[in-house]
Amino acid sequence: MVDLSRKFDVLVIGGGNAALCAAISAKRLGADVLVLEGAPKFYRGGNTRHTRNMRCAHDAATEILTGPYTEDEFFEDLLRVTEGNTDQELARLMIRESKDILTWIVEQGVRWQPSLGGTLSLGRTNSFFLGGGRAMLNALYRTAEALGVEILYDAEVVDLDIKDGMFLSATFKQDHGRASAKAATLVAAAGGFEANIEWLKESWGEAADNFLIRGTPYNRGSVLKMLLGKGVQEIGDPTQCHAVAIDARAPKFDGGIITRHDSVVFGIVVNKNAERFYDEGEDIWPKRYAIWGRLVAAQPGQIAYIIFDVSVRNSFMPTLFPPIEGGTIGELAPKLELDPAALEKTIASFNAAVRPGTFDHTILDDCRTEGLTPPKSHWARKIETPPFLAYPVRPGITFTYLGTRVNKQARLLMTDGRPSVNMFAAGEIMAGNVLGKGYAAGMGMTIGSVFGRIAGREAARHATS
Repeated sequence: MVDLSRKFDVLVIGGGNAALCAAISAKRLGADVLVLEGAPKFYRGGNTRHTRNMRCAHDAATEILTGPYTEDEFFEDLLRVTEGNTDQELARLMIRESKDILTWIVEQGVRWQPSLGGTLSLGRTNSFFLGGGRAMLNALYRTAEALGVEILYDAEVVDLDIKDGMFLSATFKQDHGRASAKAATLVAAAGGFEANIEWLKESWGEAADNFLIRGTPYNRGSVLKMLLGKGVQEIGDPTQCHAVAIDARAPKFDGGIITRHDSVVFGIVVNKNAERFYDEGEDIWPKRYAIWGRLVAAQPGQIAYIIFDVSVRNSFMPTLFPPIEGGTIGELAPKLELDPAALEKTIASFNAAVRPGTFDHTILDDCRTEGLTPPKSHWARKIETPPFLAYPVRPGITFTYLGTRVNKQARLLMTDGRPSVNMFAAGEIMAGNVLGKGYAAGMGMTIGSVFGRIAGREAARHATS
């Protein structure tokens, strides 16, 4: 039973990777820590439950990574996917600190598995959790509990008492009513607002009704909204987010990683008018896969279809739902509610434009189209071997980038530019400092772990000084 009559050193709001890294970091420095997780225990951990890997800089190959991934290369990749929309000072800090996270996270009980090959092309850059995100999360909870971190579940925060940039207490709901927790410092690690469809519609309009939420239904942005309403400075564009193309047959919430499609580069993508609308071979998949959610969101009805033939059926990671099949394009089209003549024309034009080369999905190969708009710059092969297959896809929102501005100590900044007295943030709630737009695989977990550790450390130092 948690004694709420006492004042804690550090209150962490949230229960995912960032929150647990903050709690552990603070506890290891001697702080008295309470974690408030808004979800039930079974669903604890926010989007961390659905993750698989983390992107960290390292100077040489290891038992789990096939080669070096330098700080400069990581930074160049970040600049490329964000198109320069990043706080470069914080980005450099994150990348530098990520080198230590590879070891630090293992010290907290997390285990890595050997590098993965195949179509993901992440064996050199990303470390994969043995057992996936839930196993990683369980390890962090075991460590936190063993250290003496106190945790309350089903503890949805409904109010924050903040005066002149200073946190005093949080009010939260539990089964028996409302309760209050007082603390010398606050770490906000409660995620974004992707599960709040009404908030999404403020920027996206009615299109947001067709979005699917890949992760937890508990990330409704209530803590974020409270902080912004109490004078914390915001950062980021409310329409920017980590959004990928996921199977249109996925559930509205919590479909997770198994609904994502890695097959775009092996075929073409058409909208409901059976028209292609973007270069499917623009760049290596881990750097460009997260553009497809936003691309599909801009199409009529927020739906698209990945089309390929049987020759590539086993070339990519299978998903939860099987592909839709047809013996001919004319037979496939009605199953997708597409005009057969229009789809046949699109595929015939694509096939005629393909210029053969040496196919290699791990590099920017020379298989391309010529004289076609939009082009397919790499990995272009004719779609001609029946049966023909398709996946319907919709925008799958992972997390939003509108968040709270922080400094190098992960301390929240107020609207007047002053650092808050005793408030810090980590994870998706402040990811917009690094991710102004775009995404590269594994970066969300890097932001959570790095800034979680910093936030916990700095909160503990402030509380105990």
